[in-house]
Amino acid sequence: MKKHKDKVAVITGGNSGIGYGIAKELIAQGAEVVITGRSQNAVKEAEQTLGPGTTGIVADQSNIADLSQLADQIKKQFGHVDMLVIKAGIMYMSSIEETTEAQFDEIMDVNFKGAFFTLQKFLPLMESGASVIFILALSATQGTQNRSVYSASKAALKSLARVAAIELAPKGIRVNAISPGPFSTPIFGKSGAPAAALEKFADTISQKVLLKRYGEPGEIGKLVSFLSSQDASYITGGDYVIDGGMSINVS
Repeated sequence: MKKHKDKVAVITGGNSGIGYGIAKELIAQGAEVVITGRSQNAVKEAEQTLGPGTTGIVADQSNIADLSQLADQIKKQFGHVDMLVIKAGIMYMSSIEETTEAQFDEIMDVNFKGAFFTLQKFLPLMESGASVIFILALSATQGTQNRSVYSASKAALKSLARVAAIELAPKGIRVNAISPGPFSTPIFGKSGAPAAALEKFADTISQKVLLKRYGEPGEIGKLVSFLSSQDASYITGGDYVIDGGMSINVS
């Protein structure tokens, strides 16, 4: 029997990369999945390729009005949400000296403020047994050059996930976080860094991963599927690292 039959999942940033991989796995496990993203073309294409069981909605996580409309639309269409995966995020690779105020504001508005209010807007649609999962990053706890604001935004989410786990436990809603290491996703290509710098960065990172490869989005999808299921009914407040052993490789 499929783990998530008749369940409703919402994945922000589900139109590409890790979010897409999560959506694909949850659909395979029987869930009705709503994916969101800022690009109408990207959302439509993902909805079509994911196929039956997918609803694509254009919504900007940094826009509170968009989040309110998104929650209202999902309430009208589905009535409730069983799984909320807060994945949408952006990154600029730049030094502290070179980071602009506009970059700072955009990263924090999407990655932290938007995530906070996504949770707030969807709580009325979630009942006992529901699950919330925040997608963080290793840089939330590890210093990573040229990603100061991005790292800070993910560290803020890590703290939010812990507080949410405490506040929502009496409601029977579990909250967990996942901290991915290096995965094959489009986010680095959108970071604004030169291609040569990205290639050098990728080579450096791959040497630090014990399993000597980048992760695939579907591998996070399987972890999300487990944490959102009744198999994980006694798990809340956790932060699960999935990085091919990179964080323990001190050699």
